[in-house]
Amino acid sequence: MDFSQSLYYSSNALNRQLSQMADEAFRELGLTSSYALLLMLVDDQPGIQPTQLSKELQLTPSTITRLVEKMEYRGFVERSSSGRSTHIQLTEKGEDLQPKLRRAWDQLSDKYTGILGDRYTEVLTEMTYKASDQIKDVSE
Repeated sequence: MDFSQSLYYSSNALNRQLSQMADEAFRELGLTSSYALLLMLVDDQPGIQPTQLSKELQLTPSTITRLVEKMEYRGFVERSSSGRSTHIQLTEKGEDLQPKLRRAWDQLSDKYTGILGDRYTEVLTEMTYKASDQIKDVSE
């Protein structure tokens, strides 16, 4: 069987390779890519709610809870409640980490773009995002 003709196999192989690159990029900060993405998103949207984080990062609510709890324990974020809503914002420690996170993010992008080229990276990103949205729409 030739798995290279399977979208499932090919997309998983690419995902594993990109995840490894991303984890390497954020390792020096003591974070995995999931934690780094969460912290950058909270920086972009202060007071974001866990349900929105779940949607934006395409992770289950229970995974978001676990990630937020870990980042709160490490002092990067804090939660506040307003009625029945929970909001997440960066602490000063989380804000201080942002320039390093953004540099690591840019270095990651530069690394895979250097391998694939600008145009291929742009097209692959656009097609992958659209395919993900279409499949998500059907499965909801």
